[in-house]
Amino acid sequence: MGYQLADLPLNTLIGRLARAEDLLARLDERVHKSPVHDGFLQRSHFSDAAAALWLDGELVHAEDLVLHDAHMDIRTPTHELTRAHAVLRARRRIFGHKPDWALSRVGILALRGREGQGGRDGASQGRAGSGPDSATAATWPENPAGDSLAEDTDQDDALVEELAEIDAVLARSSRLLAGGNFAPRAADSPDVDTAGQEATAREALPNSLGPLIRDLDWDEDQRLADWLALIDKLRGETMPAVLAAAVAWESWQDIEPLQHQHWLGTLLVAALLRQSGKVGSHLFALNSGLRLIARERRKAPDRTTRLLAGLDAFAEAASAGLKELDRLTLAKGQMERRLRKRRKNSSLPRLIELVLARPVVSAGLVAAELKVTQRAALGLVAELGIREVTGRGRYRAWGVV
Repeated sequence: MGYQLADLPLNTLIGRLARAEDLLARLDERVHKSPVHDGFLQRSHFSDAAAALWLDGELVHAEDLVLHDAHMDIRTPTHELTRAHAVLRARRRIFGHKPDWALSRVGILALRGREGQGGRDGASQGRAGSGPDSATAATWPENPAGDSLAEDTDQDDALVEELAEIDAVLARSSRLLAGGNFAPRAADSPDVDTAGQEATAREALPNSLGPLIRDLDWDEDQRLADWLALIDKLRGETMPAVLAAAVAWESWQDIEPLQHQHWLGTLLVAALLRQSGKVGSHLFALNSGLRLIARERRKAPDRTTRLLAGLDAFAEAASAGLKELDRLTLAKGQMERRLRKRRKNSSLPRLIELVLARPVVSAGLVAAELKVTQRAALGLVAELGIREVTGRGRYRAWGVV
């Protein structure tokens, strides 16, 4: 499968490209020097994760995502919520590494959930028929920095045992659906180490459940290799960074490398912008811009229309980011007025940082983050005077609106 870069309609794209380039440059400079840089960065992660699910036709509330991220769910998490949290964790993981990590061989394997395949030196082999093999090994560049996946800030060691038990159940279910014996193997026994359980489950799942949840004719590795080859070609064309990112996004829609992680494409495009140096202060929230573009334009059969929609999405996301930055700066100034004549060990400054970094906060979240009681948290919220956004007597939440 190929993708041609020849005959790009530059005369049609140049106007939208200039606007997008200007807005992205302004946003990056302002975020870099803004006093609310950290709050803007955290909020962009949440909003972009929710927008990614919106593009797939699913609605995820920001307050549910915030509470789920803090392990303080007020109800059983839905499948859509867990998918949005996966996008959130992937964004944090990409931004937590060096700019060239996400598009490296190690980064692609990690983001696809295949950390155990290939390794840093490529010596170990993946599962038969599912690893990156030679189709993609030639496309991915080496990782000279030798980034250790153990440094991933989003890895939650407290959930390893629970995830291993889930993997063991999936392994037994896959053997049952494949016609095998339902009796648990030795690898499913609690006495066996967690790594053995996880490896057994992950090896059994694709082979037995593949026809049920995957298109066997969909060669993800080859499609991903084609897309990465295009990225290398874009680097060699010396075209503007935003135009290269728009072409990368449009080609991801055309090639569709991944069946069940299509949302990863926008994150890799944002990583491409960060690697090129166009947006270095944060990870660009492309999903938030695509949400403002009509679906008929994003999915248009004409390639030029899709490219124009992509450039407009970059411009809209940057414009929304500038407005959000102004709003947070104004809110920070208003809240800091409450700090006058306060004692130095007051918890209000930390509460201001928390409110700026989260779309919504609850009494339990404030109490957990500030290490105070819930009653004290309610008192701090009342002193700060932020707006209550839920309108409920229980499970109340506040935020900068």
